[in-house]
Amino acid sequence: MSLVKKDKINGDALGTGRRKSSVARVRVRSGEGKITINRKPLEEYFVNDQDQAAVNATLEAVELTGKVDVLVRVDGGGLTGQSGAVRMGLARALVSYDESLHDPLRDGGFLTRDSRMKERKKPGLRGARRGVQFSKR
Repeated sequence: MSLVKKDKINGDALGTGRRKSSVARVRVRSGEGKITINRKPLEEYFVNDQDQAAVNATLEAVELTGKVDVLVRVDGGGLTGQSGAVRMGLARALVSYDESLHDPLRDGGFLTRDSRMKERKKPGLRGARRGVQFSKR
């Protein structure tokens, strides 16, 4: 299932990533390595080192650091979920950019969707599984 998505106007490679309740829409184009997330540089948007590393690891896995510009629109969830969504969306966009990158990205686990979601609250309970405290009297 090879879904190659390109922008019809300027030819950018497109990819969508999701994790928890976050959604990231990623564009990849040839350039000098600028990564922009919601119109901010990567270091300004993701201040956590592990979140920055999640995004950079995708480019390092295929040795494209400094060769492509990445534009990201991400919303929903928290910063860790957003960085995971950006990681997956960037991997999908890189496959659209160059299909020969599919195997190294898949082997690195960058194309796998993390399906863990928050469990819904059930009726009669205080949370998803937490019940009300038992009272003897």
